[in-house]
Amino acid sequence: MSRILVTGCAGFIGFHVARRLLEQGHDVVGVDNLSEYYDAGLKQARLGQLAGQRHFSFVKIDLADREPVAALFRDHHFDRVVHLAAQAGVRYSVSHPHAYAGANLVGFVNVLEGCRHAQVKHLVFASSSSVYGANTRLPFSVEDHVDHPVSLYAATKRANELMAHAYAHLYRLPCTGLRFFTVYGPWGRPDMALFLFTRAILEDRPIEVFHDGKMRRDFTYIDDCVEAVVRVMEKIPQPDPAWSGEHPNAATSSAPYRLYNVGNHQPVELGAFIATLEKKLGKTAQKTFMPLQPGDVPSTYADVDDLERDIGFKPQTSIGDGIGRFVDWYQEYYRV
Repeated sequence: MSRILVTGCAGFIGFHVARRLLEQGHDVVGVDNLSEYYDAGLKQARLGQLAGQRHFSFVKIDLADREPVAALFRDHHFDRVVHLAAQAGVRYSVSHPHAYAGANLVGFVNVLEGCRHAQVKHLVFASSSSVYGANTRLPFSVEDHVDHPVSLYAATKRANELMAHAYAHLYRLPCTGLRFFTVYGPWGRPDMALFLFTRAILEDRPIEVFHDGKMRRDFTYIDDCVEAVVRVMEKIPQPDPAWSGEHPNAATSSAPYRLYNVGNHQPVELGAFIATLEKKLGKTAQKTFMPLQPGDVPSTYADVDDLERDIGFKPQTSIGDGIGRFVDWYQEYYRV
């Protein structure tokens, strides 16, 4: 079994990944800065689920602080690193840009440096479907060039991909970036649509429906996301012998580097998503229709052929099953 660093372990995806790795018998060191971007109580509750397990240890660190991160890598001998910590949120980045520079750029280079000096065998890091930005060709392919972000959040995630490639090229650090598509499920983030809608409908408050309900998202259930992460973690990327600088494949490299989409490959219109939630809750939502917000894109749709070919798996949980499991968790957790 490996010793694995999971950054952002008190976050939504990080918590689920850490829990799965512990179930597999790995030693997991989790780090998080427990930021107040959303309910700290929910983060503490996630940590509480991990803290009682024998092979888990937690270190509170802000990854933007260089020396504590360097000390973390000196004090432990990580076989693999799963980097999921970040300042999340497209809309929040419109009004709070500096939060993204510190967490997503400075924090990431500190992790890269730690991996380089510790000779970590594989760095798996979270990117985002938001990197596709102004691209409107669907489904989104990792072979597409993504040079027109429409939010600062997206720009920082694309920068992470480029920084990781530089380290893979210069230092032969194996790096795999995962572009997550609208991950949802139990223990999810309170700032995301499913959480906001569920709370508002149960409290008889109106919900804000952007792009008049016509926005389409490739909603990806958390268990499928975690399955992709743990499988990719074990597949250390190798240089692509077919890669050519004259006809470059954006998803591979002459360095040990890969990019994958992690999405359900089944985009759902927001109106249908809300209708599924209403059916599960047995209540009709009060809707306030709003235009598309700055930084948002009208549609996301993941091409996951590369992921399925390389790891033998693709997300496939239906939106009905996924929403049902989230609502069951929400009602139990909040005693609704």
